[in-house]
Amino acid sequence: MKRTLLFWVIFCCALPAMAQSYQIAESSTISFSNSDVSGDFDSFSGTIVFNESNLSSSKMSFKIKAESINTGNGMMNKHAKSADWFDAEKYPNIEFSSTRFEKTDAGYKIYGKLEMHGVTKEVSIPFTFSKKGNKATIIAKFSVDRTDYQIGKKDKDVAANLKINATINLTKK
Repeated sequence: MKRTLLFWVIFCCALPAMAQSYQIAESSTISFSNSDVSGDFDSFSGTIVFNESNLSSSKMSFKIKAESINTGNGMMNKHAKSADWFDAEKYPNIEFSSTRFEKTDAGYKIYGKLEMHGVTKEVSIPFTFSKKGNKATIIAKFSVDRTDYQIGKKDKDVAANLKINATINLTKK
């Protein structure tokens, strides 16, 4: 009887520290912009397990369909998907996989590997996390140099730095 009671006390006390799995809501957005172009990626998926009190148990991975780029201009979309830029046929996905998390004064930072156009780089992405009931929101704002991933040519005609804004709305699984 004492063992059973001790198990339940340990189990119940550990519940708040368990990581929570989330499902990405359709209302989520991933957008990009620079001085030359802006738009969204319309198709992405991911796995999110997050625990604010035990970040080592957290993990995130995302897969964005490169062909889902939408600049609001059909010709520009076609060009962005071509071999000159994202080469969506050869490199259909942009992928991110976390390696670790840390708490910051402004929220959190996630470290991981970002792969685009066949090139993988270590990145850190600052984000905020807010939750209300069974719902949560991650907001991330960061920049990526497209030339680091061999996307497009390195020239003065198109800015190299892309600002990424992601608002990921979540529902507990």
